[in-house]
Amino acid sequence: MEGSLSHGRADARSVTTLPPNSARRFILDNTALMAPPHVPEVLLHLADEAHDLWLRTEDELAAIGLPPPFWAFAWAGGQGLARYVLDHPATVRGKRVLDFASGSGLVAIAAAKAGAAEVIAADVDPFCATAIALNTEANQVEVEFFGTDCIGTDHGWDVVVAGDVFYDKPFADRLMPWFAALKARGAEILIGDPGRSYLPKAGLEPLGVYEVPVTRALEDAEVKRTTVWRLA
Repeated sequence: MEGSLSHGRADARSVTTLPPNSARRFILDNTALMAPPHVPEVLLHLADEAHDLWLRTEDELAAIGLPPPFWAFAWAGGQGLARYVLDHPATVRGKRVLDFASGSGLVAIAAAKAGAAEVIAADVDPFCATAIALNTEANQVEVEFFGTDCIGTDHGWDVVVAGDVFYDKPFADRLMPWFAALKARGAEILIGDPGRSYLPKAGLEPLGVYEVPVTRALEDAEVKRTTVWRLA
């Protein structure tokens, strides 16, 4: 990814983790508490045009020890998936849910609000631990954070939710065998995707389609047609 975040998502670079207090202050200084347009029930600490974080390039972020801050934005796939979970709470009610590549924690928070028995938000970006803690606090829900690569693991989750994860081919190639193995032993796999390049062309069942408002600074349109898929 070159330039600003408008060029899309990329894998986080290895960085030195800020101490929790420093990360908390950075997030509070560079975001505002607001509701994503498609999920007004949820409040998140997000960056917008008023924040310097919005305009910084990847190289500028790396210079201050910060991976691309995907946690600071409500991506289309996550918004669609959170909308689906809130509108169909039986999908997660009373179940153990993993929100994979959680970012801001949006889908994890939606699952908690919809009555999941346990929610784990997993992301390898160390900033997500603090961002998700702030966001769950704002929404008065409990979510456990898992900060290491969980691809290939299985902790007995009933439902795995994943938004905007098919943006990179090597990453997608790692995901699908893991998702298939979880599905084979009985887990439900739900994917929110607005047409990312490496979404599989087969083996998915559409559950819902949403027109999600986004910002042209992040995406290539102001509204992204986003589908929630179930791994068949």
